[in-house]
Amino acid sequence: MARIGYFGPQGTFTEQAVRQLADPETDEFVPYPTTPAVVAAVRAGEVDRGCVPVENSVEGAVPATMDALALGDPVVAVAEYVLPVHFTLLAREGTSLDDIRTVASHPHGLAQVRDWLETNLPKATAIATSSTSAAAAEVLAGQFDAAVSAPVAVLHYPLNELVKGLGDVKDAKTRFLLVAKPGALPAPTGTDRTSLVAVTPNEVGALSNVLHELALREINLTRLEARPTKELFGTYRFYLDVEGHIAEQRIGDALAALHRRCIEVRFLGSYPRTDNEPTAVKSPTTDADFDAAAEWLAAIRRGESA
Repeated sequence: MARIGYFGPQGTFTEQAVRQLADPETDEFVPYPTTPAVVAAVRAGEVDRGCVPVENSVEGAVPATMDALALGDPVVAVAEYVLPVHFTLLAREGTSLDDIRTVASHPHGLAQVRDWLETNLPKATAIATSSTSAAAAEVLAGQFDAAVSAPVAVLHYPLNELVKGLGDVKDAKTRFLLVAKPGALPAPTGTDRTSLVAVTPNEVGALSNVLHELALREINLTRLEARPTKELFGTYRFYLDVEGHIAEQRIGDALAALHRRCIEVRFLGSYPRTDNEPTAVKSPTTDADFDAAAEWLAAIRRGESA
């Protein structure tokens, strides 16, 4: 049995995601109050792995997760799950839509149902809480009239589901990572993603040089985010996701080039993508192309004809 930490309390979207990434029948799920607390628990060995949200298709990156992964002892992602985000409006027994004057949720949750609330609950005040499940708990305690929560919250809080399937953006999704201490990496599957953090020197073309190293090897960049280093004003960490696995020579070669160019490069993992779409790798960047080029160069260095 593995202990899996997740951003809690019980009833969050992160719990829904961790139920897809681990087995609720055999693994123990341990809630933590913040995403940095989950990552810290992994580093400390309190849990074997941790599940944290990393980005949302509506609200963008989750800064607390990004900072937690970039600072402190290394952790690596070993799996991801992209969860469709549909909210449920929960209230105590006997509460109708007309009775609602306060609606609570996590700020990301409120942002994703803003139009619905303005149209259907124009007299209600939206109140931010630490998580969607905390909102449900506070409704149950009588602090607020209703909560915009993850559907899984009803497993833990005896509240009525007034409205299901809420969301201003129909196809909203949140991507979650399962992180662990560095160790044996998941084997390449052909449908992988590699994540890293790079700190570039403060000079002309520094970020362009990073992107050039990827483009030169025909590596598809799927995400690029910037966060302040928190050390010197105007200096940033760049978070990159690319298609491919570090076991592939083109990916390893690119990361080695970035290590030469950047002040710091932190490897955040190579792991299977949720979409299972095969990564197209064409000549001249296949492993066979790299092997042939390496053998050609070795032959020249041995003094053989090339």
